[in-house]
Amino acid sequence: MKILSIETSGKLCGSCLMEDNLFIDKLEQNNGLTHSESLMPLIKNLLEKNNLKISDIDAFVCDVGPGSFTGIRIGIASTLAFIDAYDNKDFTGVSSLEALAYNIQNDGYICSVIDCRNNNCYFSLYSLENNNYAEVIAPSATSIIEMIEILKNTTNEPITFVGDGTILHKDFILENINNSKFVEDSLNIINTQNLALAGYNKLKSNSKLSLSPLYLKASQAERTKQ
Repeated sequence: MKILSIETSGKLCGSCLMEDNLFIDKLEQNNGLTHSESLMPLIKNLLEKNNLKISDIDAFVCDVGPGSFTGIRIGIASTLAFIDAYDNKDFTGVSSLEALAYNIQNDGYICSVIDCRNNNCYFSLYSLENNNYAEVIAPSATSIIEMIEILKNTTNEPITFVGDGTILHKDFILENINNSKFVEDSLNIINTQNLALAGYNKLKSNSKLSLSPLYLKASQAERTKQ
């Protein structure tokens, strides 16, 4: 099964090709262009580089958020366009937080944290054992302070933190979570290969997510209007 993953939920715009769970190739950009300008040429270049066409792809994996409202819509709309154009294509959504968790490969608890300004964040907790990523706390939008309290009431075990929110709030997390662990900065962004792998596992286990935006809070425009 040839899989194409699509990532547009954050600053990175990227796509990866895999054959089942085996990596083929990927292209990722963070060049300041909007994802609407970058995504299609990037996918075209990735396919041509590997002598493939969209019709050769068996399944699509798309990051459905949380993250940039506009970016999420671009990725989902592009994926839906590919699916609508061809019959019998499989697909699944993957949350940004789960994709981040796949950057960690050591067994234990993994907390994915994405900054959403003003000391707020999106976060989710996973447990990794024998290559199985199990969701412990579903994706949520809350303050960093409340996240800490939720984690304290969930486990006393060491937690590995990943995501851009952990960079901003590392000192506060260290002060409040015993045995907290952190990763190098390069692992705090979504890897399109790991996004594809998370999607492959969902497709294989028939635990697919719909291609619906995972908006955990209202957009800035909606909050301003309210």
